Amino acid sequence: MFATISDPFVEHNAQISVYDVPENDDPSSYSDSPRLEIDLPKTSDGKRVNATNIVWLNLNEALFVTFDNGSIRLYDPATGEELDEFYPHEKKINRVSFNSDKTLFITSSADFTAKLYDVVDLKHLKTYKTDRPVNDAVISETKDHILLGGGQEAMSVTTTSGKVGKFETRFFHLVYEEEFGSVKGHFGPINALAINPNGRSYASGAEDGYIRLHYFDKSYLDMKDPVPEVLEEGEEDDDEMEDRESDSDSD
Repeated sequence: MFATISDPFVEHNAQISVYDVPENDDPSSYSDSPRLEIDLPKTSDGKRVNATNIVWLNLNEALFVTFDNGSIRLYDPATGEELDEFYPHEKKINRVSFNSDKTLFITSSADFTAKLYDVVDLKHLKTYKTDRPVNDAVISETKDHILLGGGQEAMSVTTTSGKVGKFETRFFHLVYEEEFGSVKGHFGPINALAINPNGRSYASGAEDGYIRLHYFDKSYLDMKDPVPEVLEEGEEDDDEMEDRESDSDSD
């Protein structure tokens, strides 16, 4: 089976369509009619909703659908019944990505954040905050890292330089939510990211019309993530101690 999403048009609401793909049949014999159609009616305040992504969860147990109003819904692919709905974001969800075994997913939103969730219980785990719309985010399979891409909206790009538009790929630590690096190169908003499963390279696609393939250098591949120390009450970190010592020496 496969599923598609469509935007509302004229009097028709947005819709999810599920199609059968018979085994061992000639593709030309496939039916053009979907096996199941799920209507996406207007919200209680009369606004139409647009689905932005659709993903099959493990064992085809549910259809995972994101929307432009910041919501996520789960649907039964056999009956079309809505199983769950929640609102991780305040604005449009641009993209959703899963790790390889689909135990974690990360959402990218126009509200300047990306959020990490557990797939099983839909528990919110982490939030990665930026100062620009996030168009895509991916989870590294080999390191506890998150890659985020985005930038200023495309309508403003013609009058914006790459530096001001902030079109670089940003690196965050998955657990500590801290940004520790960035990679420049594009002069338009980054719309798509993908990490090689071996963790040695990643690709980025942007509004500037280019797809860039980036190879990680040895320093990144060999990098060990530091564990932030939690200071006990009354303790000072090394930098503060050095500042105090230099001040006393100058006196």
